Amino acid sequence: MPDHDDAPLDGNAIVFCDGAFTTTYGKTAHGLVRRTRRYRITAVIDGSVAGRDAGEVLDGRANGIPLVASLAEALAASEKAGAPATHFVIGIAPDGGRLSPTLRDAISEAIEAGLDIDSGLHDFLNEDRAISRLAAERRVALRDVRATPPRGELHAWTGKIDQVESYRIALLGTDSAIGKRTTAWVLVEALERMGLGAEMVGTGQTAWMQGARYGTMMDSLVSDFMAGEIEHAVWLAWSEQKPDVIVIEGQGSLMNPAYPGGYETLAAARPQAVILQHAPARLEYDGFPGYELDPLEKQIQAIELVSGKPVIAVTINHEGLDREGVAAAAADIESRTGLPATDVLLEGGERLAGVVLERMGRRAT
Repeated sequence: MPDHDDAPLDGNAIVFCDGAFTTTYGKTAHGLVRRTRRYRITAVIDGSVAGRDAGEVLDGRANGIPLVASLAEALAASEKAGAPATHFVIGIAPDGGRLSPTLRDAISEAIEAGLDIDSGLHDFLNEDRAISRLAAERRVALRDVRATPPRGELHAWTGKIDQVESYRIALLGTDSAIGKRTTAWVLVEALERMGLGAEMVGTGQTAWMQGARYGTMMDSLVSDFMAGEIEHAVWLAWSEQKPDVIVIEGQGSLMNPAYPGGYETLAAARPQAVILQHAPARLEYDGFPGYELDPLEKQIQAIELVSGKPVIAVTINHEGLDREGVAAAAADIESRTGLPATDVLLEGGERLAGVVLERMGRRAT
């Protein structure tokens, strides 16, 4: 990633994603395999696809991260790569973020092996007596990434967002687990290559695990502080870095029946523009059979009505589509909405960054 030290912030990590790497429940593992400033990823545990390369399975491009069937194999792969593992990261994002018996066993095994544990579950490991006791005995650290600051340290919304001079973009989606965070990172990187200062504001555990410097855990916050924490994260990114552009990761979608996110981001961060991530082949809300995905045009209309700001591009998640299908979907979206449509994983982020620069009245340097 540009303009950052290549050394990981925290160490070498094994990612646990057993049985989920080829599903949307593996989105945390997907994010870490694609990019992270926090760790060097040495292996991913998923016995269902063991023996293959994680990048090849995910994006069709090998990246040297092996998929293995067990912790023992992962530890051996890390040693072979000259990067002995220091961390064990939970790469599964199950509905509700609960600690299952399978996860409990995997975490306990990793603690026994002397690895520090990073978890984005809603069930906090530090509050689990058996796991915390075992960690203390083995002298390993437990980090509950979704834990929020104490109530006394949380921020209420104040209006200081109006001090922020950076151009603010909300990267929202038509559903959950649809690629919002990935597209946000690709956009940030493309803007940096074009000579602009760009900062990512994360709103979930995976963005933190990827090394985002600013953000909050939206789905763990008490609702009274959600707007204030979003505002404060954006304001802090501006006050400390003075970037030209701040890209804010969205959560859920406005019309998702279980995760109706985006309203808080639009109201609190007051973005100048919105980019909307969409999966053309997805017919129902992820994980909820029978709940039909609301039409793209309706979702654009809702966002623009709520925010009073324009959706300036549609970014495509190509699940269920080949390259010809992506091209056809992009042409269809552009015809129906009049907006540019692009798949940044297939095409890169330069075209999308160009749309942003045009809106800003800027040119690439």
